[in-house]
Amino acid sequence: MEKIVVFGLGLIGGSMALSLKQKNRCFIGVDPNKAHAQKALELGIIDEIGSLKEAVDAQIIIIAVPVNVAPELTLKILDLIDEQALVFDVGSVKTSICEAVKHHPKRFNFVAAHPIAGTEFSGPTAAFNGLFRGKKNIICEPNQTAQVILQSALSIFKELEMSTSFMEAKAHDKHIAYVSHLSHISSFMLGKTVLEIEKDEASIFTMAGSGFASTVRLSKSSPETWTPIFIQNKNNILKSLDEYIKNLNQFRELLYQHNTEAIYQAMKDTHKLKKILEDIK
Repeated sequence: MEKIVVFGLGLIGGSMALSLKQKNRCFIGVDPNKAHAQKALELGIIDEIGSLKEAVDAQIIIIAVPVNVAPELTLKILDLIDEQALVFDVGSVKTSICEAVKHHPKRFNFVAAHPIAGTEFSGPTAAFNGLFRGKKNIICEPNQTAQVILQSALSIFKELEMSTSFMEAKAHDKHIAYVSHLSHISSFMLGKTVLEIEKDEASIFTMAGSGFASTVRLSKSSPETWTPIFIQNKNNILKSLDEYIKNLNQFRELLYQHNTEAIYQAMKDTHKLKKILEDIK
């Protein structure tokens, strides 16, 4: 029976376990939050609750913990594993973890992955089979992983029904700051702004339409997950925020000037996103 150890039993780790469930696999869950581990066991996400030592004889190890603790945990796991084991993380910041493991003698066992999937919910109760179906996956620094290990990882992501592409870690972190991290900050801060301006909460929800709900949906995401992401990718996020703030200020100035034509054109110019996103699908 193939032994798979999942470190971190939240939305991503839990959904990955559920999506890979087979009769010939035994899933061991490790989570510092004992309530999460117990809930994952009750929900059938994992077969047993374990500890770090489970890595010793595991065939596959999934690291689905916050990005600020993933590098140190990965080094501890690499110290323990068999030379045939596959170890991969699923964090949305890749430079820090790739830098941490680059000199480890078992670096070739590690795959720096980022399955781009998720919801605004967290914890083992949010996990579900099929989260990754049809989604994109990024693997960084594939040349640092042994080919047999890399192929094993690719087969896992294929089983999850994901399409995989390759990228350098620094490029990944730069691009993801714009297309993911910035959108979460925007959602959090929009929600904060509205709550601060509109003290009558009943009025907010009475008037809130689908546009508001969809725009602030990401603000329900876990602060425990996203605070480390923002800090770990700080430099790239600051650059993306500068650009975003510049555009907001420009739009504010157009509105102040009552420049109808320029406001219309600014919005029309963004419609090219529709075709770009349709072509990617």
